[in-house]
Amino acid sequence: MGKLYVVRHADAGTRGNGHVADAERGLSERGWRQAGGLRDQLSEAGVTRLVASPYRRCVDTLTPLAEHLALPVEVDDRLSEGRGFVGALELAEELREASAVLCSHGDVIPDLLEALLRRGIKLKDELRWQKGSTWVLTRDGDGFAKGWYLPPTA
Repeated sequence: MGKLYVVRHADAGTRGNGHVADAERGLSERGWRQAGGLRDQLSEAGVTRLVASPYRRCVDTLTPLAEHLALPVEVDDRLSEGRGFVGALELAEELREASAVLCSHGDVIPDLLEALLRRGIKLKDELRWQKGSTWVLTRDGDGFAKGWYLPPTA
């Protein structure tokens, strides 16, 4: 069983700023630095799957890591903003044999972590989900056992 890396998308500037639809909002300069830092943090982690919300900022966040690992960024609607934890948890279970990275949003990630806490995961760090940050989750038997927080690099 592999680890699950739950990433909040990197900085994408301010919502509603400009004429771009929110789903198409890409990363800011800071966000690209954070995405490069994520690549550096996870490049030796044995990751075999990369799955992102279809929002451009999520796909962009995983792109440097994907290029480094020569893996595709798979898109899954269950990680979309506003979808809650049910689909994300279902996806996490589907990926139980892989070391996978999931990239989602600031509403989905806290919901997912709260659901895992109700199921008994032990988190080393207090709940937080800064843009560009990662939660590393390990499994024990059928469920998730432990987790810790990696802050954004930029």
